[in-house]
Amino acid sequence: MKILIIEDETELMEVIRQSLEKENFLVETAEDFGSALDKIISFDYDCILLDIMLPGGSGLDILQELKKLNKSDNVIIISAKDSLDDKLTGLDLGADDYLTKPFHIAELNARIKSVLRRKTFGGKNTVDLANIRLDLDDRTLQIDNQPLPLNRKEFDILSYMVVNKNRLVNKTSLAEHVWGDHMDEADDYEFIYSQIKNLRKKLKENRAGIEIQAVYGLGYKLVVV
Repeated sequence: MKILIIEDETELMEVIRQSLEKENFLVETAEDFGSALDKIISFDYDCILLDIMLPGGSGLDILQELKKLNKSDNVIIISAKDSLDDKLTGLDLGADDYLTKPFHIAELNARIKSVLRRKTFGGKNTVDLANIRLDLDDRTLQIDNQPLPLNRKEFDILSYMVVNKNRLVNKTSLAEHVWGDHMDEADDYEFIYSQIKNLRKKLKENRAGIEIQAVYGLGYKLVVV
């Protein structure tokens, strides 16, 4: 899952980033209003952690822009401002939760996972499709109740494809979701092809009831077979 931290306190942002990366989230950051605005306009995220007090503008204005873009889902406001008006304004603008600083990182992690389960998987931490089961907390895959080891990127690709089953997923959106900012370092999409190839081989060899089909020149589609 891909998370954007919008936070101007560098030390706090780094603590949150490291914690989330240990939980196998893909994390991007923005430290001011302008860069945050560029990020939310250009990319999609599974969850956004949003501070209200930002250099150059207000986080509430970011929230309004997200609402205009129909991207206000999965936003958790993290702010030192504890007034009822700020909380109500943030929630009215589409935020899903409001966490007041200081907070425990463990609580933040729990709230992120809760929001993601509620919004993306109907509150469940496991997803069943055909004869496979994905455990989103343990990041494991079972086929016919037998575990199949996946590396981190393979799991990220599969979970993203499951969420978008029967839809065409283009190579750019897949790269942005799974690799985030690091995709800019690549000259081509070879890094996607190799991971997809290995994942498709594992699914086929273990008789998975799903298949990731290549749509020539466009991207991929996950279907039940």
